[in-house]
Amino acid sequence: MFAVTATAATVSFALAACGGGNTGGDTGGKIGAVASTDVWGSVLAAVGGDQVQVTSIIHDPAADPHSYETTPQDAIAAQKAQLTLSNGGGYDDFFTKLADMASGARKLVAYDIAATGDENEHVWYDLPGVEKVADQVADQLGKLRPAAAATFTANAEAFKAKVGRLANTVGQVGAAHPGTKVIATEPIAHYLLEAAKVTDVTPPEFSRAVEQESDVPPAAYAEVNALVSGKQVKAVVNNAQTASPVTKALVDNAKKAGLSVVDVTETLPAGTTDYIAWMTGQVTALAGALNS
Repeated sequence: MFAVTATAATVSFALAACGGGNTGGDTGGKIGAVASTDVWGSVLAAVGGDQVQVTSIIHDPAADPHSYETTPQDAIAAQKAQLTLSNGGGYDDFFTKLADMASGARKLVAYDIAATGDENEHVWYDLPGVEKVADQVADQLGKLRPAAAATFTANAEAFKAKVGRLANTVGQVGAAHPGTKVIATEPIAHYLLEAAKVTDVTPPEFSRAVEQESDVPPAAYAEVNALVSGKQVKAVVNNAQTASPVTKALVDNAKKAGLSVVDVTETLPAGTTDYIAWMTGQVTALAGALNS
């Protein structure tokens, strides 16, 4: 969903939620850190290393952060957190509400830190924004544990170097396929497509209806399917995590037309814990689709 306008990047103090089956307990002397999703949890882990105990509320590939309902265990586990990281921008409001109810933990909001100037809240696909988040995580962890500040900074620099190389790859994809058009079932990979200079020609009415889980206007549905069946787009970028009858039909039509389908997700796939590996797989899939 699209939501609030970005505010200034700030670091405030609040308690955030944690749970969803991955609740934190005794941190064993490590800094307790809680993320709203495992995507941001993987960034915390990359920067914090073995000095941080990371708990991600949502770590189920089938879960929907927009509709997540908190549990009492979330609040209990959150009380152990010294640092929290949410997405913000209206994406994970459940986390923000819990954070506002508590105190004692430093709070980072990725949407505010990325400060893209865009309403699209899916900022984990904004690679420069992810680098900014890593810097803020290192800064806050260093304040919580000054003796390890240099380690956190070094970890962040190593992580950012990998993100930077990935961003270069995305740029090369765009340079090889300037002006390529795609359809997206939802605009979650908006920043990635933008960086690759790929044009998303999905009718706004279609995207809005899918995100809001409402009926797609017949004219928008017809336009999307005409673009696909007429091969006026190179691929369909599909949010595999929130499939609906409409998006499933679109994917089926794309395959029948011989178009590539690039699956993207909102959280890490089962068995994946590393942000770089996950994002690299999606970039590789996009490049393969455009090369086909």
